[in-house]
Amino acid sequence: MKVLIQRVGSARVEVAGEVVGAVDQGLLALVGVEPQDTPASVSKVLHKLLNYRVFSDADGKMNLSLGDVGGGLLLVSQFTLAADTKSGLRPSFSSAASPGLGAELFDLLVEQARSRHPHVATGRFGADMQVHLVNDGPVTFLLET
Repeated sequence: MKVLIQRVGSARVEVAGEVVGAVDQGLLALVGVEPQDTPASVSKVLHKLLNYRVFSDADGKMNLSLGDVGGGLLLVSQFTLAADTKSGLRPSFSSAASPGLGAELFDLLVEQARSRHPHVATGRFGADMQVHLVNDGPVTFLLET
């Protein structure tokens, strides 16, 4: 599983002009599921999402987690993160999970996140989404399981 996280001042996802998910300060997480991913991968990445220290403390050091700052978590499925880009000039998606597995594990991630964190929003799996964000920093990390 690959998850690109961005520390944001705010972020929202629109589908056909309708806002389907939004957060203020927090994390935008673009989630790519790979064929070998399992529910254990979901648990591992969720632990990192909730506890990764990317927010500044009083001394300006990245020592605080999403929970520490009470931030929102915006989860957006993005199968293109699992693309194979090592050769050629066109990405191959053979390294991405099937839509069925992708939806199953993304839904599990959302369900578990909502049971462990008070403010979780999402995009819409498989939809053509427009993601708007104010990247704070910018601070961006790629998490992998």
